[in-house]
Amino acid sequence: MDLAYMASLPQEEFISRRVRVFEQMQDNSAFILFSEIEHRRSNDCSFPFRQDSYFWYLTGFNEPNSIFILTKKQGQAHTSIFVRPSDPLLETWNGRRLGVDNAPAKLQIDSAFSIDEFAVELPKILANTTALYHTKDLHTWADALLTKSTVDLEKVLSWKEMLDEMRLFKSKNEVALMQQAGQISALAHIRAMQKMRPNRMEYEIEGELLHEFNRFGARAAAYNSIVAGGENACILHYTENDMPLKDGELVLIDAGCEFAMYAGDITRTFPVNGKFSPAQREIYEIVLKAQKRAIELLIPGNSIQQANDEVVRIKVEGLVKLGILKGDVDELIENEAHRQFYMHGLGHWLGMDVHDVGSYSKDQHNNNRNSKVRDRPLEIGMVLTVEPGLYISEKADVPEQYKGIGVRIEDNLLITEYGNKNLTSAVPKEVEDIEKLMANR
Repeated sequence: MDLAYMASLPQEEFISRRVRVFEQMQDNSAFILFSEIEHRRSNDCSFPFRQDSYFWYLTGFNEPNSIFILTKKQGQAHTSIFVRPSDPLLETWNGRRLGVDNAPAKLQIDSAFSIDEFAVELPKILANTTALYHTKDLHTWADALLTKSTVDLEKVLSWKEMLDEMRLFKSKNEVALMQQAGQISALAHIRAMQKMRPNRMEYEIEGELLHEFNRFGARAAAYNSIVAGGENACILHYTENDMPLKDGELVLIDAGCEFAMYAGDITRTFPVNGKFSPAQREIYEIVLKAQKRAIELLIPGNSIQQANDEVVRIKVEGLVKLGILKGDVDELIENEAHRQFYMHGLGHWLGMDVHDVGSYSKDQHNNNRNSKVRDRPLEIGMVLTVEPGLYISEKADVPEQYKGIGVRIEDNLLITEYGNKNLTSAVPKEVEDIEKLMANR
């Protein structure tokens, strides 16, 4: 069995996706996707290759310098793929290639060509087509190739909204992979709690996470892991991970594995020495209460915005009670006084990309993750994160005991007909459960 070219999903899944694209295309048109290419790391060394998510979504093919084309002519579909040709010498140095001859059968695609033949074959493939589905500015090499071609089409249409909407809803096969990604990520966070000690370096704990990812078949992290001790937790995308973890401080870990091209994304915050101080616990309990309420609300028919509104109210009420914010709760919410301590959204779509694609708004054209408009009703098959947080800088004008405390708690939710399913619930988040786990290290 050729494991190098096995997709983690059955080929029927990729074929089904291509059929759905075909059904949405106008007649006498072509749909073109470009793979990722290798990127230089230093001198003649490249970064580990990771396929473009859109390209993988329709092909399940994990090689660079490849192009997929689907044509619809007089209601008939034809699929073509351009791949790197077999080359024994280069394969000896750099690894196996699928090659032109093997591609059709392995990938269930009608025709295969060498990537070197693209300029010659493209006009033939696109003959009698009047429109091309192509999304610009995703890959420089793709735009350059098309610019050099002599193909003259009446119009170029972007396929991005089409594929984004398809990717937003996960199939049963995708859910199974995301459950595995969530479980492996959860085991890594449990290991981090068990291996935590004062004076260990942040990068040592990052190593523990990566060890657990690899141990269960996830060869890479889904994104740059955050291991942030003390006030470092108040830097939302802190990735230096090069400071010692101090006794008496909290550590915020935001990390998830990529398993079979699907991401897990978990955040837990816990004490380096295994015991929350009173002030740490007070802030932590506000965030935990907010997250639990959000999970109750993130069900079919509700929106992320509805849940976030409740989260903001819970946080403001909690901060007023502690004297961190002062004033009327409703006025503070209206004036967004909480934004100095909670400056990001409640969550994001999750899938092949950790910040996955898809519109957050009833307006399907608004797919900006940073948009405040997140009023799209949730539907069965969507997967999203829920990650409220509070970040109190050392420079904040607050009671001394709360300075330098950053807390975020994040889980991954699958929206189901019964409400939702937490894919990452295996990691403890109740104060008592965390302290018990760490006491038994």
